[in-house]
Amino acid sequence: MFKLLTKGFWDVVARLILRNKIIILLGILAITVFLASKWENMRFTYTEANLLPSDHPANIEYDHFLDIFGEEGNLIVLGIKDSTFFSQEKLNAWNDLSDKFKQYDEVESVVSIRDLQKLVKNTEKQSFELEPFIKDSLKSQQEVAELKEDLFHKYPFYDNFLFNTKTQTIRTAIYLKKDIVNTPIRKDFIFNILEPQIASFKKNTGLNVRVSGMPYVRTLNAQNIVDEIGEFIALALAVTSMIFFFFFRSFRATFISLFVVCIGVMWTFGIIGLLNYEITVLTALIPPLIIVIGIPNCIFLINKYQHEVKSHGNKVKSLQRVITKIGNATLMTNVTTASGFATFILTESNLLKEFGTVASLSIIGIFILCLLIIPIIYTFLPYPKDRHLEHLNRKWIGGFVNWIEKMVRERRITIYIASVVLLIASIIGIYQIRISGSLIEDMSKDSQFFKDIQFFETEFDGIMPLEILIDTQRKKGVMKLNTLKRMEELEEVIEETPELSRPISVVSLTKYFKQAYYNGNPKYYQLPSSQENSFILSYVKNTSTNDNTLINTLMDSTGQYARITTFMKDIGTDKMEKIEENLETRIHKVFPDDRYKVSITGKALVFQKGTKYLVKNLAISLTLAIVLISIFMAFMFRSFRMIIVSLVPNILPLVITAGIMGFIGVPIKPSTILVFSIAFGISVDDTIHFLAKYRQELQFYNWKIRKSVYAALRETGVSMFYTSIVLFFGFSVFTVSSFGGTVALGALVSTTLLFAMLSNLLLLPSLLLGLERNIANKEVLKEPVIDILSENDEEVQELEENHQK
Repeated sequence: MFKLLTKGFWDVVARLILRNKIIILLGILAITVFLASKWENMRFTYTEANLLPSDHPANIEYDHFLDIFGEEGNLIVLGIKDSTFFSQEKLNAWNDLSDKFKQYDEVESVVSIRDLQKLVKNTEKQSFELEPFIKDSLKSQQEVAELKEDLFHKYPFYDNFLFNTKTQTIRTAIYLKKDIVNTPIRKDFIFNILEPQIASFKKNTGLNVRVSGMPYVRTLNAQNIVDEIGEFIALALAVTSMIFFFFFRSFRATFISLFVVCIGVMWTFGIIGLLNYEITVLTALIPPLIIVIGIPNCIFLINKYQHEVKSHGNKVKSLQRVITKIGNATLMTNVTTASGFATFILTESNLLKEFGTVASLSIIGIFILCLLIIPIIYTFLPYPKDRHLEHLNRKWIGGFVNWIEKMVRERRITIYIASVVLLIASIIGIYQIRISGSLIEDMSKDSQFFKDIQFFETEFDGIMPLEILIDTQRKKGVMKLNTLKRMEELEEVIEETPELSRPISVVSLTKYFKQAYYNGNPKYYQLPSSQENSFILSYVKNTSTNDNTLINTLMDSTGQYARITTFMKDIGTDKMEKIEENLETRIHKVFPDDRYKVSITGKALVFQKGTKYLVKNLAISLTLAIVLISIFMAFMFRSFRMIIVSLVPNILPLVITAGIMGFIGVPIKPSTILVFSIAFGISVDDTIHFLAKYRQELQFYNWKIRKSVYAALRETGVSMFYTSIVLFFGFSVFTVSSFGGTVALGALVSTTLLFAMLSNLLLLPSLLLGLERNIANKEVLKEPVIDILSENDEEVQELEENHQK
């Protein structure tokens, strides 16, 4: 009954489409205009992707830190390492450059060599005063020498902050205002102010200035995303259209397909704007994905139309059959593809939810556009010419299909052995996969800003902030000598960790106070004794509030909370977990739980925990995709055994790809996590087409399995080859990206789909033949709920004629 209703439904759909052409086209135009009006809501992300749910403990701790100290990722650093730098002229030019940034509203403060202050004891006022190292400009080389002596030998407080004593590398710190760090103003400042000023300085002095810091890195990353969207779309259109034209040798069919997928891209951008989503490194992939996924839809529809026209020459009947026969099949294949993406909606990561929502809606959208526009356009066009149909008789494609059939006939044991060997090797490879939580691993290794990151990692041990928040649970508890000693003990662990920079905290400042109390003698750069602490604190209290700005950044106004800031190198998740474990061990040992609450946080740590969290969700997401698609299979074939047989050729390529990742060292990270669900959702389309045709041939051949398998293989092999080639080269477009994750995504999905095509053409028919007694009978293959390739009497007659030929 449902089958009859379904068939009747598609008959009705065909009549509605072909009889209401103008109304449908106007409707598509209206929807396109509406969605285009939502483009203005699109915005590019100005923050790192938060991969954790908002209620995750790591996010709660990070938000708590931000509530107390504000945005911690507001630091831009400029650095120079040059043997000629310490000259009067160049050092003054460097200080002048730093001073220029102070005049801009976007800048909160700038700390350069000229801004460094000596703490000087005023015995009369019993307070500390700040005295600049450089009062105005350096007037002689002797003053430069004296400055170097002071900085590199007398004031350890500043070491590894604005200079590296060992390598004599100098840097300037620019702190942006915290309320503009995650807004478009940050981008305008960097591109319109920072970079032009640095370029001018380089030209005038010949010094190579290195630039880094989270705001800078994030801005250039975001700009790369913007630049690559247009590049990906253009490349996807060019590659898929060339392949399409190579197969069909028809400008008309090629332009129709391009027209359809371009509207699909417009709809995708409109959906992003309509939902008020940001364009992230993931959602930026969807427009070219829609082109790559949409072209196979066009191939199926146009190929079927040309087959029908060649068969009987009736254009109206051909278009009606395109809708009634291919409509059902393409609906199911697009639904399974959309399902692979939609499983990300069920994760608790907002980034993946948005990606899954936009991708699944866009895939359904491109299916609707293909089904409506292609038949309607062909009603207005003349019959295809003979040269447009030549590809249907192309011999080299027939040779490929004959090779596939020969392998299945004569080399089934070889296919089984090869599959098992690949499976075992891949499982070995899977155990070698590592997890990466690096913020910068995906960045272009050839870009200047990536080289600058490495420069600062070498000279100053990293740029990614790691914060330790200490809650003393009482006001003014931070400056208690007992607390300071505990913090110093924790800092010793940080200093002993090669991947972390020298920590900055109120401990260092207190040591500096003691040094100042003893008239700047560097041997007194240490924590005071209990007796000294009371004298020194009295001096601190009498010091001008304006001179205590640094204190306010290291502890809150109540004196209850303190922070220890360190910067970490670009390290893997495993190393970070060990470092975190070591720190937490010392924290629990040093800070009693009943008196202190201490947490480790920071943007880089949250990102790494997010990666780990996504890996756990990968298994859930992929399992959901498999279960969901198995339900579709059950709905179509009503056979548990057929479900198992259909899943094997599609899961094997995923295992092979995972094994390849392990062997060649591609880590699991947010970008590569997407590979498996995407590839599975797309590759299962070939299985659906093949099994639907196989069932149809079984009925025609009175359940003679071998004839049915070979007939289905010959019938579907060409279209599977066409679509797989389009998908392979379409996803390969992403390998030109400057983002390592996007390159890996494109290469891995392409590889998986290539293996999936071979698996569906070789392993699937081999399994059907090898297990023919168990799966291919009327009891096992019950009447499907939906007959994807249903035939009427006239079509059955034509099918018989084709087989006789």
